[in-house]
Amino acid sequence: MPPAFTVEEKTRITALLREAGRKLFTSQGLRKTSLEELMAPTGVAKSSFYVFFDSKEALYLELMLQQAGEVKRRVIDGALLSTDDPREGLRRFLHATIEELADNPLWRRLMTHPEEMQAVARKLDPERVAAMSDNPSTALVEYVAAHRAQGELVAVEPAVIIGVLQCVLLVPMFGERLGDPAHHPKILDLLIDIVAAGLTRADPAAGH
Repeated sequence: MPPAFTVEEKTRITALLREAGRKLFTSQGLRKTSLEELMAPTGVAKSSFYVFFDSKEALYLELMLQQAGEVKRRVIDGALLSTDDPREGLRRFLHATIEELADNPLWRRLMTHPEEMQAVARKLDPERVAAMSDNPSTALVEYVAAHRAQGELVAVEPAVIIGVLQCVLLVPMFGERLGDPAHHPKILDLLIDIVAAGLTRADPAAGH
């Protein structure tokens, strides 16, 4: 039976597990990360893991939820919704998200390995997984659907618009194929300008 822990010990060990999870899930993913590796920095037996989290998936989801809230504040609230102009909003969103993916390795891992989040969803309580509804992806879908309905975006399915935006976000991952690295910022800036202009209507009254 796992030992009892004081409040202070639980706080310390939980923080260490979150940090270990952040590093290990980023570098090797959910499936390859073992309980031994997660518990190693704590100096506590592997069996005590379940005192703090129900499963690896529960720890993964907690990190995901924490990341989602932080990322949403930066790329949705601070960029996409920072202007009433949809074209400028999409430009700011793409720039902010590309910067986020470059600077935030855990979020980049989460976005490029959706099968891991699916594994989490299968194992955890549906109510906890439902908490993921307040995340950048959901907010973007709602934004696109609303502005598409108002005639401010091109007359295609919202899923197609989302797909185009996702294509732009993939470009930096293949930067080595874009030629001279010195040109990469200009290439991205021009691509983002072209896509934002192509997805928006200069005159919303022009039609739905």
